[in-house]
Amino acid sequence: MAHTRHDTMRRALRREVAGTIGLLADEEDFAAMRRYRTFTFDDHTTYLQQVEALLKTLASQGRHTTVALFDPEEYEAYCADAGLDPDASGSRSRFTAELASGGPTVPYEGQPLADLLPDLVDEAVRKATWEYATTVLARTGACATCGEDIGRAAFARASELITRALDTSGPGTRHLVCSVPCEAETLLAALHVEIDADGSALLDETEALEVATVLAVGIATHRAAGMVLRCTAEGTRDRVQGWRMSGGRLQPLTAAEVFDAYCTDAISGELVAPESGVDYCAAPHLEGDEPERGHTH
Repeated sequence: MAHTRHDTMRRALRREVAGTIGLLADEEDFAAMRRYRTFTFDDHTTYLQQVEALLKTLASQGRHTTVALFDPEEYEAYCADAGLDPDASGSRSRFTAELASGGPTVPYEGQPLADLLPDLVDEAVRKATWEYATTVLARTGACATCGEDIGRAAFARASELITRALDTSGPGTRHLVCSVPCEAETLLAALHVEIDADGSALLDETEALEVATVLAVGIATHRAAGMVLRCTAEGTRDRVQGWRMSGGRLQPLTAAEVFDAYCTDAISGELVAPESGVDYCAAPHLEGDEPERGHTH
C-alpha cells in the first residue's frame, strides 16, 4: 500500500515539473546536428512529427512545456566554453536548460507545431533585435560637450515621440511599426495598442520597450529610421500615417509619400494595388520647436 502511495505521489510531482524542448526549426540546423553520433534522427520531417507527438503526450499528462529554438552554432560554442562533449545527450539537455532561462521560448498550448514554429522564429528575431539595439545604444557613450548619456537621452526622446504618435487620434486599435536600417539587416519592431473610449491604452510593455529602443537607435546614430502608424476604429476607414528620420529629427510624411511607401513592392520596386477601405494620410508633426537633445550636443 505504501509503495502504491509513493508511486502516486511521484506521478503527481512529475505533473508539477515544467519542461523545455529545444527545437531544430529548419532543415539546415537539423543537418548540422546530424554530425553527432548520439543525435539519432536522420529525417527532419520525421523529427518534427516526433516532437509534436511528444508535446501532445506531455500536455495530455497535464505537463506545462515550452519550446526553445535550438541553434547548433550556439550549442557548439556553449559546449566549448563549458568543457562539455557536444556529442552527448546530457550536453544537449544542459544547453536546452540554459535556453529556458534566457533564450526565446514559446509555450505549447495544444497548437499545431506548424503554427508554433513561426511564433518561435519571430520570438528569436525579436530577442536578437533587442540585444543588438541595446548594444548599439550602450556603445554610443556620452556627449563630448555636456556629458549626457547619448543612448539614454535617445531612448527618452523615442518614448516621447511614440507617445505623441499614439495620441494622434481617438479610440480604436493602433499598430505602430518602427524600422531602422543597420549594417547587417534592418531592425524592426512593432507595437499593438488598444485605446478605449476613455483614452486608456492597453499595450504590451515589452513591445513598447522594443519599439522605443529601435527608434532610439535611429535617433542616436542618425540612421534613416522610419515609423508607420495604422489606426483602426469601428465604423470608419483605416488610416495610415508615417514619419521618417531626417537630420536626426522625425519628419512627417505627406499623404502621397505614405501611399507610395505602402503601394510599392519593397523588393521589386513595382507598384502594388492599394488596400480597399484604407486612407493614406499626412502625418502630424511630432517634434516641437525645441532643439534636439542627446546626440547633437
